[in-house]
Amino acid sequence: MIGRRPQRGVIDVHAHLGPYSLFYIPEPDATAMVGVMDRTGTEVTVVAANRAIQQDAHLGNTQALAAVDADPGRIAAYAVINPWQDPERELKRLADDDRFVGIKVHPTLHRYPVTGSRYAAVWEFAETTGCPVLSHSEHQSAYDAPPMFEAVATRFPGAAVILGHAGITPAGVDESIEAAVRHESLWLEVCGSLMTGPLIMEMVERVGSRRVLFGSDFPFIDQRMSLGRVVCAPLTDGQRQDVLSGNARRLFRWRPLPEVEQ
Repeated sequence: MIGRRPQRGVIDVHAHLGPYSLFYIPEPDATAMVGVMDRTGTEVTVVAANRAIQQDAHLGNTQALAAVDADPGRIAAYAVINPWQDPERELKRLADDDRFVGIKVHPTLHRYPVTGSRYAAVWEFAETTGCPVLSHSEHQSAYDAPPMFEAVATRFPGAAVILGHAGITPAGVDESIEAAVRHESLWLEVCGSLMTGPLIMEMVERVGSRRVLFGSDFPFIDQRMSLGRVVCAPLTDGQRQDVLSGNARRLFRWRPLPEVEQ
């Protein structure tokens, strides 16, 4: 693995921050995460606070901004939009605060379908501004199964949507690939306990290396484990670099990610 270390830094587009109510996470704070990033060669990690995706979007988004302020060159923040918790307020906050670089939605946790009208303002904002949206996606979910994103892509073709976990299961990955093949606005992200190198390779071969993104689900999943799946996948050096950082730099243009001095 050491011999195949990427020549440029890694960008992690799917991570979290803080304790989670459903299970224990060791060292969930940004300081500990940056320590791991230093060892993995990760330049920037984009986080959504666990508090935001669960109990309180406004408070959790404040926690994410505090992490950015503590280490602005290494941590970037998603604004979580909960369709049940004054989404208009959080969208305005996002628009007014350039520390946010994207939007995070979690239809499964929020028990609201990605195709529902309460998310329309999210897709409209993304299409108008170029702000990328990371959404949880899960095979056979009533809220965010991969085929449901095709309706979003059809109605809002200018909204760049990242399918977090690419559907989670191998069957979900197949569905995510099919959706992304049909809609260029859909991007695939590779984190998940069931993800493998061959699945990542299938994404790259069928969708192209320029719409597949590295994410770890850190600190739910150890960033080192998630990174190893990409580093050891049977990709070319160019494909691997696209996934690990090049695509994130291209996608996050509305508010560019921090640049780490070499």
